[in-house]
Amino acid sequence: MNVVVLGAGMMGRAITYDLSQLKTFDQVTLVDKSTQMLQDSLSFLSTISFETAQRDVSKIESIKDLFLKADIVISAIPYTYNYDLTQLAIKTKTHFIDLGGNNDIVNKQRSLHEQAKKQEVTIIPDSGLAPGLVSVITRDIVDSLSEVEAVQLRVGGLPLHPQPPLDYQIVFSLNGLINEYIEDTLILENGSILSKPSMTGLESIKFPAPFSEMEAFYTSGGCSTLPYTYKEKIKHLDYKTIRYPGHCNRFKTLLDIGLGSIKPIEVQGQLVMPRDILIELLNRSLPSVGPDVVLLKVIGNGIRKDTRTTVEYTMIDTYDEKNDLSAMMRTTGFPVSITADFIAQGIIRDHGVFCPEEIIPPTQFFKELGKRDIIIKKTEVEKP
Repeated sequence: MNVVVLGAGMMGRAITYDLSQLKTFDQVTLVDKSTQMLQDSLSFLSTISFETAQRDVSKIESIKDLFLKADIVISAIPYTYNYDLTQLAIKTKTHFIDLGGNNDIVNKQRSLHEQAKKQEVTIIPDSGLAPGLVSVITRDIVDSLSEVEAVQLRVGGLPLHPQPPLDYQIVFSLNGLINEYIEDTLILENGSILSKPSMTGLESIKFPAPFSEMEAFYTSGGCSTLPYTYKEKIKHLDYKTIRYPGHCNRFKTLLDIGLGSIKPIEVQGQLVMPRDILIELLNRSLPSVGPDVVLLKVIGNGIRKDTRTTVEYTMIDTYDEKNDLSAMMRTTGFPVSITADFIAQGIIRDHGVFCPEEIIPPTQFFKELGKRDIIIKKTEVEKP
């Protein structure tokens, strides 16, 4: 079995690292258009063995040979490429997995379901942390309850040692972060799919020390297809991002004055994009290194055999100092490599385009995460 990973950024490196630990794959190839990024990846992942290939993914024909030689291709590059890559995967009869990040792109990918099925190809978008891991947890809730009243998804990637003024650390694309803060989020309310403005719905959420009381608020993307998949099965479902207290109001002020806009404005006779300025300032002021933590809490409420039941999932994952892997790299990248392994082993057999909640078996998935020391604590409380 040969697997190709597109993108030598942090997530691509994490996926490559985990795939190389598996006996399932004979060859792992990491691809990027930057020779420097590939060289840096070889240094970063110096303890493992993998191949590299320098290609520009924007020139789709230049990577066709890689797809033809691979059994599975994984995209760890911006979501804008994923529809074209899905089409190429179907054409070359190559299984394909990506990190997702945009509902419109995922919907376009899902429109190719019958083509993928005919070509006996499995396509799984949205396979990272949120969406991805939280999608599988949601399926586990639906599978375990006869009636689901509510599912609350709460996730956040944070610095272990926060620094003012924003108490945030760059753990993935700042452009992606701003999109999550600006675009509306989808929720389920009484069986109807509704839009809510991001950076609203502020609430407090508690974790064990040293995190104690945190805050959470609506952001886009984390639910992905869940409202559509479970419209008939879940009455209320929403997704919120976890941050240190005060972050939401401070960051929202920057967006409220227009710094997240992509519409150019004239400044001293020159056109500038406000978002470019914001990203540059954030790059200068926010740390991008240092130990991080990913916090997750998912709560499901419903009925099981006439008994009111609350199911709670909690995860606190921290920086892996030994292997220099951030918590965000682990919790985003490892679910993807596990999914690839499930396809390779035949645990996932169905062909077509599926989101994680439709095709990934939760119990086996959680077991594999546990082998990687990503521990999801599940508790249940029943009230007659």
